[in-house]
Amino acid sequence: MGHGHGHGHGHGHARSHRADGGLEVRGLPRQVLVTVLVVCGIAAVVGLGVLWPDGDEDVVGSVSFAGEGVTFPEGVVDAVRASTEQPGGELDVTVAEGPGRGSEATVGIPPEVLDSGLEPGDRVELIRTEDGTFQWFGTVRDRPLWILTIAFVVVVLAVARLRGLMALVGLAISAAVFAFFLLPALLTGESPVLAAIVASTVIMYVVLYSTHGVSLRTSAALAGTLAGLAVTAAIGSWAVGASRLGGITDEGGGFLMLHTGDLDFQGLLLAAIVVAGLGVLNDVTITQSSAVWELREASPEMGRTALFASGMRIGRDHIASTIYTIVFAYAGAALTVLLVISLYDRSPLDLLGTEEIATEIVRSLTSSIGLVLAVPLTTLIATLTVPGPRPAAPDPTAEVAG
Repeated sequence: MGHGHGHGHGHGHARSHRADGGLEVRGLPRQVLVTVLVVCGIAAVVGLGVLWPDGDEDVVGSVSFAGEGVTFPEGVVDAVRASTEQPGGELDVTVAEGPGRGSEATVGIPPEVLDSGLEPGDRVELIRTEDGTFQWFGTVRDRPLWILTIAFVVVVLAVARLRGLMALVGLAISAAVFAFFLLPALLTGESPVLAAIVASTVIMYVVLYSTHGVSLRTSAALAGTLAGLAVTAAIGSWAVGASRLGGITDEGGGFLMLHTGDLDFQGLLLAAIVVAGLGVLNDVTITQSSAVWELREASPEMGRTALFASGMRIGRDHIASTIYTIVFAYAGAALTVLLVISLYDRSPLDLLGTEEIATEIVRSLTSSIGLVLAVPLTTLIATLTVPGPRPAAPDPTAEVAG
């Protein structure tokens, strides 16, 4: 009878609430967790409103995609042949739309396009200048991209069902946050770090609650995710500044520097680091929170210290595999740069300080540190949130045998 308060029969601050899996969670931990998340959510909404670009704000630069009178009609490939005079090849194309429809044109293509496997019947996009001449622009890839997209949706829905549907909804909302808030905010000169943190926070609230449901288990994971984001942003800020990284490592960065020179490129690099870790961070924190909840339900008599230790054993296994995921993802993205550097007649160790390699190292290590620290943080939050230990119920078979 002495342990009855652990089942929710106490009063005042010790009152309990039913939560995931039939577990009861005492009021104080629940209130603290919910209060922190409400405050963070309100701060994110306020940040969204403050940083949201309105129609009166000018972007820090703008670029005309094409000259006056230039159009981009599609055409159908009639023949593909290698060029005998220069690298690359030529296409015989029938114009399929717009002025000149039905006419035939010959356009040059670079070597990589020639090697891509273009065949007669493929559709391509052309550049039509004001004087009616045609040039190569790109391959029309709508069909395979749509097939991949539909296959992705079908597989997710078939395997994950309702949970998969909610994940797709969360993904769509995340894309909307990027398209309508983050990118415009960056282009209007708002702080990249603040914009990335606000966008990431909003996305995590939507994604976690829409996919995993509104519960204390999900809330613990969300709190761990926000803590991981804060750690990643803090460490990334120091690392980018201490490494004196400029934030420009490829042609895209050079293009932005040329046309939008007022952007904070160090801030953009830090924003990219924060955003890049969202998916893996979300995966780790929801796994840790769920693990602690399941451990408590399976072993209600386990003390909090033992519960934390058990959760961390699961977390360590997850950390090991997830770090590989982060590092290999960045290595794959930087594969071209790595190949170029391998051609130089200098030791790779001598090139670690180059902008390209140092940037990838900072990305990988910063995200990995934030990820690793998110595991004990989430495990601790979940351990404090679940109910405390209670004595195991007497074994009826033991009494009969006695």
